Amino acid sequence: MKPLPSRILVAGAGGLIGRALIGSLRRQNCEVRRLVRRKSATHDEFEWDPTAQRIDESALDGVSAVINLAGANVADGRWTKRRKELIRASRVDSTRVLVDAIARRAVGQRPSLLINASAAGWYGDTTDRTADESSLSGHGFLAQVCAAWEGAALRAEELDVRTVRLRLGVVLSKQGGALAKMLPAFKLGLGGRLGSGTQRMSWITMTDVIAIIERVLSDETITGAINAVSPAPATNTEFARTLGDVLHRPAFLPVPAWVLRLVFGQMADEALLADSGVVPAKLLATGFTFAHSELRSALQVALDEGA
Repeated sequence: MKPLPSRILVAGAGGLIGRALIGSLRRQNCEVRRLVRRKSATHDEFEWDPTAQRIDESALDGVSAVINLAGANVADGRWTKRRKELIRASRVDSTRVLVDAIARRAVGQRPSLLINASAAGWYGDTTDRTADESSLSGHGFLAQVCAAWEGAALRAEELDVRTVRLRLGVVLSKQGGALAKMLPAFKLGLGGRLGSGTQRMSWITMTDVIAIIERVLSDETITGAINAVSPAPATNTEFARTLGDVLHRPAFLPVPAWVLRLVFGQMADEALLADSGVVPAKLLATGFTFAHSELRSALQVALDEGA
């Protein structure tokens, strides 16, 4: 494997993964540039506006790798027509802007690698199967968004840029995301399974997400789609019970599926009640070792973040 690239450009730098990733890369002496949607305030910030299809193209000068983590949170409210448009556009438009900027650069001055975020939602509901990278895409809004998102990234392959599509599971972190939203209720002893609780959840710790990205940065044999999930998806019942145990709180108050549908509409069926049995076959084939593949220890690590 090669050393980490000396200069990396990150989009979505202010997000949950972006903040942790940049910290790790800088501790290893990588120069990290950040794309920001406001006026740049420091030497490492470069302006862009994906909605307006604008980017400061000097951000790409001397950059060996581009990491795109940009995208609106899918769980930040009911999926109205406007919200769905934002979820899709925030992913697809940002990817198009980056790939277009790469395309405008002369051959020999382009980054050699694009790591583009995607999601395990690409597989849709996996109730009847366990999905790996060879599995077909699923159905529904999230699967359609992921297909368009990845399609925009795949244009980079036509430019001879190694392109990796990172199909992320639920990232366990008390700093944000699904776990942070669950914690208040579970800490009060008001947590429990959602619906039947039989639906699986594909999860991963932040430690392993960062390790996977850094492995991709240094291992030129990794290309295409990779599932950034732990090897052991957990049922929702198992997840709720384990989180309660780790917090030393009861977790026996289920939320019926009809209540979730009433409150969240379509998002309930696709993001809360759908089965996500996804495994990281390609990563395991490379010999990648997960730091946290057991749910209890993963939750303990996540809850200890920044403690």
